[in-house]
Amino acid sequence: MIGAIAGDIIGSVYETRTIKTKDFPLFGKHSRFTDDTVLTVAVADCLLNQKDYVKTLQEYALKYPKKKYGSRFYNWFFSENPMPYNSFGNGSAMRVSSIGFYFDTIEEVLFQAENSAKITHNHSEGIKGAQSVASAIFLAKIGKSKQEIKNYITNTFGYNLNKSVNEIRKTYQFDVTCQGSVPESIISFLESNNYEDTIRNAVSLGGDSDTMACIAGGIAQAFYKKIPREIIIETKNRLNQDFLTIIDKFEQKTNCKY
Repeated sequence: MIGAIAGDIIGSVYETRTIKTKDFPLFGKHSRFTDDTVLTVAVADCLLNQKDYVKTLQEYALKYPKKKYGSRFYNWFFSENPMPYNSFGNGSAMRVSSIGFYFDTIEEVLFQAENSAKITHNHSEGIKGAQSVASAIFLAKIGKSKQEIKNYITNTFGYNLNKSVNEIRKTYQFDVTCQGSVPESIISFLESNNYEDTIRNAVSLGGDSDTMACIAGGIAQAFYKKIPREIIIETKNRLNQDFLTIIDKFEQKTNCKY
């Protein structure tokens, strides 16, 4: 899942400073992890330690309350009895990457992706967004081709993945819905040459850059199985020890390669 987290950190400075080019610095003094990373690590913790999704995500968010959460999620994790709020925002998709890496069958991946999503994002589009990302990671992990991944996502979830990054970039605007950002994030991977190119594609669209790069980055790690060493170093240097401990345990458990 380090590929998703690196995407979040790289995209973090461009979320409010939209760019429409692939030529940009990957890291700077303001590059930092956001809510995407907090909740990605929280889901991984749930898998590793058989923890409850609701309680664990609430605990993580309360520990890091100033990481640019959506307003409805913010209210959710401060609630004494947090309930799902029928969201179709991309928050369900941004935190799901570990599920695609962790489980051994597509059926388990789809089931757990839904479980992780519906505690907040119980709208059908919110669940679909999480399932599509997790299944793309799973298929990439087991060696499926880009065309096979594209066909599965298109046939199972109905996303249109036929546009190019250049076509999308021309008119794309900031969109935090699953249906308005997950397909574009997947296309950023499908049209890439390597991990870094995936991240540059996602950020260059000029949308919800940290989340889209987080989504695309998780798929790219699973597919390419190689992330440039300098990206790994810069990413881990921006994480605290609690996160690094979970990440290391997760990598050992799943034998993630990068």
